[in-house]
Amino acid sequence: MPMNFGIYPGGLLGDEQGIVHPVSPDDPERINAALDSLQGDADTLSVRAYRSFAATVTPYDPTPADPQACLRRGRTLDLVLQFREPSGRLDGWTDFVRAAVRDGGPGLACVQICEEPNLNLPPVDGSTPNVLNALVQGVVAAKEEARSLGRRVAVGFNAVPSFDPADTFWSDLGTLAGPDFLQSLDYVGLDFFPDVFRPVAPGRLADAVTAVLTSYRRTCLPTAGIPDTIPVRVCENGWPTGPGRTEHHQAAALDTVIRTTAALAAELNIDGYSLFALRDADSRAEGLFSHFGLLRDDYTPKQAFETYRRLIAELGGKV
Repeated sequence: MPMNFGIYPGGLLGDEQGIVHPVSPDDPERINAALDSLQGDADTLSVRAYRSFAATVTPYDPTPADPQACLRRGRTLDLVLQFREPSGRLDGWTDFVRAAVRDGGPGLACVQICEEPNLNLPPVDGSTPNVLNALVQGVVAAKEEARSLGRRVAVGFNAVPSFDPADTFWSDLGTLAGPDFLQSLDYVGLDFFPDVFRPVAPGRLADAVTAVLTSYRRTCLPTAGIPDTIPVRVCENGWPTGPGRTEHHQAAALDTVIRTTAALAAELNIDGYSLFALRDADSRAEGLFSHFGLLRDDYTPKQAFETYRRLIAELGGKV
């Protein structure tokens, strides 16, 4: 069965200190040219975009600024709705979710509620109070709105791997989530970056990917009462270049991760993979976060651009 592929095409990103702005603004035409090349003859490619909710402070800028401009040649929108209200109050949150579903239009294929709600690290949502209630209410509201519009929109949420045996996120979610939540849930996403923040021994990357995906499906999701019938998808994965991290190694790492994920798709009910990211925020910066792109910040390709294009052609659905 072919994999569904996607990518985040914006330059804006977050790190431990907050938001990192790209050294040059997003160029819609160059982005679309790159997306066209990656997509090739595939019948679609999902475009990942982020919007933030905050009622008492200024929310983060949407990124990319105009994702609809990327929806050419059958590409679809993968929209992430982040809960960033620092008080944790939910006033206006579900209205925001419903409006985003309406505004997404016919190109909206999926809505992810919250961004990494189990990671207590700014700027992601796990550092926001009351995020679990925002997650549950947001999933239900998004699905209700999509149904009322007669649109087929996959609604889900994502999380990161947890290596802490005392972590209660999944059990807490299972306690909070009722039948309405499970009946509204179409997928559960995973953000993971093997061999980036935790180095993997040479030759063991495929083993690490297999272990994380298997644990996520077999251990984490059942703890929350999420059945095997609900697909998992990789929502964010990448491998940055930079000092001591070659472009050749990036291409090889992505090839291993994507092929391993595709090989496990039937066994673990994995329905998609989205790469982070299309372009570096700053190819001359020192930190890891600015170098995840398949392209440098001037839109010239790294070796991994051709690797991902080839994998989409080989493993994705064709027109």
